[in-house]
This record gives sequence, C-alpha cells and structure tokens, in this order.
Amino acid sequence: MKKYAFGVDIGGTTVKMGLFETDGTLCDTWEIPTRTENNGAEILSDIAASITEKMASNEISSGQVEGIGMGVPGPVGSDGTVFQCVNLGWGTFNVEQEMQALTGFRTKAGNDANVAALGEMWMGGGKGYENLVMVTLGTGVGGGVILNGKIVPGFNGAAGEIGHMPVRDDEPEACGCGKHGCLEQYTSANGVAHMAKRYLKEHKEKTLLREIKANEITSKDVFDAAKNQDTVALQLVDDFGRTLGKALAQIACVINPQAFVIGGGMAKAGEIVTEVIRKYYVEYAFHASRGTLFKLATLGNNAGIYGGVKMILEE
Repeated sequence: MKKYAFGVDIGGTTVKMGLFETDGTLCDTWEIPTRTENNGAEILSDIAASITEKMASNEISSGQVEGIGMGVPGPVGSDGTVFQCVNLGWGTFNVEQEMQALTGFRTKAGNDANVAALGEMWMGGGKGYENLVMVTLGTGVGGGVILNGKIVPGFNGAAGEIGHMPVRDDEPEACGCGKHGCLEQYTSANGVAHMAKRYLKEHKEKTLLREIKANEITSKDVFDAAKNQDTVALQLVDDFGRTLGKALAQIACVINPQAFVIGGGMAKAGEIVTEVIRKYYVEYAFHASRGTLFKLATLGNNAGIYGGVKMILEE
C-alpha cells in the first residue's frame, strides 16, 4: 500500500478534495469551483490540475499515490460509468477511465451519497457497522446503502435514492423529480419548512412559528420551536418522524441494516431528530429489525472525501 490517496467530492458549486495517508489520516482539505459551463467539460481536468499542484507543494511523487476516489452527484454504475449528472451538465461516460487518463492514477467513483455513507462507516458515525443505511436530510433526502462493508450501487447506480420513495397518494404538489408524494417532500429541510407553511395557512393556532415571516420559516425554526415545547411545532416534528420512521421500517425489511446513520443539515438539531424517527421506526418495523441502531453522522462535509479514499483502499 502506497502512502497517500486523494478523496474528491464533486458538488454543483464546489469540488471538495482531501489529501490522506492510507491509514485514514486526513492531511489537508481544499476546494475549487465547479465549472459547469460547456456541460462541465473542464471539471475533471480542473481536479487533475489541482491534485498535481497539491502533490508539488507537498513534495509527493506519483509513486507515493495509491489512487483517487470520487463522489459524483448522480448515478454511477459499478464500472465507473456516470448515467447523467444534470447539475454538472454531464451525460453518460466512464468517469473513472477519464480521470485515470488525466492523472495516471487508479480511480474509483460512486454516487456521492453512497460514497458519503462509506466514509461514515469507515471513520464516522457508522464506524464498527458494516451493514448500514445513511440518510442525508438536507435540501432533499439522500441515501446510501452499505452491505458487508461495500457500497450497493444497484444496476445503474440508482440504489439508495430513498428521497423519491412514494409515501403519499394525495399530494397535489409535484416533487422536483416530477412525481407527487415523494419522501423528501415531507422529511427534507425544504419539505419540513413547506409543511410548516402549509399548516399555518390552513390552521389558526397560536404558535412561535407565527413570529417568523411565513416565507422565511426554515426546518431549524420548526425544530427549535419544538425544543421549546411549542404545540404546533411538536406536531410538525411528530409528522416528520412518523413519515420517515415508517419509510425506514420498509427499507429495513429489504436491507436489515445494523444501523441508520442520520446526516445532513437537519441532523444538526441533534437527538430530537433521531428520537422521533426511532419512535415511529420501532412502531412500524418488522420485529426482527426493531433493534436497528440510530446514529448521528459525525464527518459532516468531509464524509464524501473519506468515502472516496475508502473505495481506493478496498481494491
């Protein structure tokens, strides 16, 4: 095993990168802009140039680098083929082969949520558990499935897209994917805020949430009000927990994980999030799966770069 490896997490605005020793020690992190013009034609060459520059500044030779692991915001097949990344402008091509051609280093790539899940399993909230599902509660709801210590990408990289599980049949508004009643419409940060605004419009109860301009309410406001025992906020949080807990109980019937690792911006609210999810998970789960643990993610925005390196070390 060589001394160093690079982890790369490609986002729609920035590319986060990390220089690691192959024992898992994070040496340095940095970011570069994600240039999405011209259908993202410069993204990989920018990453390659930045890695070359970092090697030069740290006096690292090519012979000391084990490889590059990348998280990509879209479905990635087991052979490294990307099946379109809409927010990058990418179509279908083999990202591993192209990155290896640019750098000369062995490259592994995966869907960003799956790669983040691998990072949390290796060095984060899921450490010690080789069978887990990571749930990322941010602008949307992402998921990553790890079985026997390995990412489960599915046939064309779409495994773990739990945010688009249909959970309600009567939703009049469309999800960003075009369907109606997706999980993320009720349990993402945007979803919780939207449900709060909808509730306040349809009901007249007194609540701390009315002290905030309706169009400015965030999921953080809802959870903060719930911590202050606001009745309306507590009901909204309970609805959130019931919806997500039931969905995870259904996932457990298929995956049977040791743990669910909860990450993303909403996880910063802490145990109020995991406790309400666990409450309803236990109610709905098959008896053999009721003991599944709930853990908070601990790597934050670094989960993807940790997971990228772990992919390289697995080869």
